[in-house]
Amino acid sequence: MTHRPLTLMAVHAHPDDEATGTGGVLARYAAEGIRTVLVTCTDGGCGDGPGGVKPGDPGHDPAAVASMRRRELEASCDVLKVSDLEMLDYADSGMMGWPSNDAPGSFWQTPVADGAARLAHLMRQYRPDVVVTYDENGFYGHPDHIQAHRITMAALEMTDLTPKVYWTTMPRSMMQRFGEVMREFGEDMPEPDPAEVAAMAEIGLPDDEITTWVDTTAFSGQKFDALAAHASQGENIFFLRMGKERFGELMGVETFLRVQDATGAAVPESDLFAGLR
Repeated sequence: MTHRPLTLMAVHAHPDDEATGTGGVLARYAAEGIRTVLVTCTDGGCGDGPGGVKPGDPGHDPAAVASMRRRELEASCDVLKVSDLEMLDYADSGMMGWPSNDAPGSFWQTPVADGAARLAHLMRQYRPDVVVTYDENGFYGHPDHIQAHRITMAALEMTDLTPKVYWTTMPRSMMQRFGEVMREFGEDMPEPDPAEVAAMAEIGLPDDEITTWVDTTAFSGQKFDALAAHASQGENIFFLRMGKERFGELMGVETFLRVQDATGAAVPESDLFAGLR
């Protein structure tokens, strides 16, 4: 009987999302001999271009940005020792309310069934034991994150697989700490809009509702380097400002909500693969 390695599949929206939310677990489980599969749904074409040129500004070329970001994504995967990278290559939809939301071919405009069918094919190919993606709100309301959630959950229904399924999240206590650190490292940041503050307060979960706390302290350096590989987006990656040592102190645990499980493993748990090995 052929031995099949345990497999983790992370489904993310853009290049750099893999490092922000799951860089620690991707690195940790790769080091433990687990196959790590990253599915990136969009090309990242709505990111910053060379020199920091913004989407919609003169000189911003989405195709050139997408090509640059693919190279950065491949570099990040090398840092995290990701076994397999799969790109669905839908056009980046941009932030909620941007005109790019309505562009033909954008991920946000793609029928969920179409995206799910492509992802289901990959799930049948890799047969993941654990699948990680975002919650229904895409963690913070980004249309491509929401769409990644939708196609992941629909794809699972199209297969006969029964992996453990997790949504990335953040404990509210940690969100509060991040707010304090952002003020510490962003003295020149404008006073936040009250509506934005209220929206941020709803991100994540109360600590006691989080099912899974994975210690990735030993891999925080890799996570930092993976984020740094996305150099073109450095202006938008706040965590790089704090330096590797402080980053390691704050980012040593990644947290998840377990939403599907056939193992009966008790929660809270400290391992995405609890009950599988």
